[in-house]
Amino acid sequence: MMRGTEFAELRAFAAVAEARSFRKAAAVLGVSPSALSHVVRALEDRLGAKLLHRTTRSVAVTEAGAALLVRVTAAIADLEAAVTAVGAFSERPRGRLRINLPRLAADVVFAPHLPRFSELYPEIALDLVVEDSLTDIVAGGFDAGVRPGERVQGDMIAIRLTPDLRGAVVASPEYLAKRQIPETPDDLRQHRCINYRWAHNGSTYRWRFQRQSEDAFEVPVEAPLTVNDTNLIVAAALGGAGVAYLLEDVLAEHIAAGRLVRMLDGWCQPTPGFHLYYSGRRHMSAPLRALIDHLRHAAVNTTAVLPRG
Repeated sequence: MMRGTEFAELRAFAAVAEARSFRKAAAVLGVSPSALSHVVRALEDRLGAKLLHRTTRSVAVTEAGAALLVRVTAAIADLEAAVTAVGAFSERPRGRLRINLPRLAADVVFAPHLPRFSELYPEIALDLVVEDSLTDIVAGGFDAGVRPGERVQGDMIAIRLTPDLRGAVVASPEYLAKRQIPETPDDLRQHRCINYRWAHNGSTYRWRFQRQSEDAFEVPVEAPLTVNDTNLIVAAALGGAGVAYLLEDVLAEHIAAGRLVRMLDGWCQPTPGFHLYYSGRRHMSAPLRALIDHLRHAAVNTTAVLPRG
């Protein structure tokens, strides 16, 4: 039978392996990096195998560590889900709830409703990890994720949170003053474009267009600037670095103020809105149900979850 100390050792190892950092893992677990290092070292001594390669700057998983991590991650997720499920039998949902979501969803879907949610459910510890790259929520130990509907994998259970989303092609007035405004997506080949790179696989975002009932197509753009942060794309566009393609909700304020000019509007068709999704292999916990109900109730009582500039 596994003792409590052994489970703590495995959980500590998994946290360090996933974060690739003792400091970051220690912050998540609420312990000091030195204490965490001691726990992992004790696990290695007990197993008689080196699990992590340590240097002053980085942490990497060994072959033995990788094999252990695969089994441990799933086991810890199941145990935490079981503990959380027990909270469903109490009067109020309780427990830790980890959600992975992109910055836009964090800003306009979650942020306005977090104070009220915390007030209604003080015994739920909500842990939001904001990153725009696509993340494996199961491997990452998340209870759920939030992404546009078109990016949710088919084996996940998805629940719509927002209306459809639309992309917007924009540039600053200063940039366009020196160039001809594109009239078709193909004209973008003659412009300097600011593109987004997915951190999970290194690929760049494909600019997708569709006009009314015509077939959708993608345009390979010339991108002298490629980044993996949407805020940086906005800043670069505002500074006149080139043409940007982002969700209109990110750009609405700047478009309304005239800081950015919208183009090719008729070529940007709606796509499925933000969905909260979770693995079909796990039951929905009481805290997750409470969060979903709260967000959907908020959507019903406002004109839209996402502001439409």
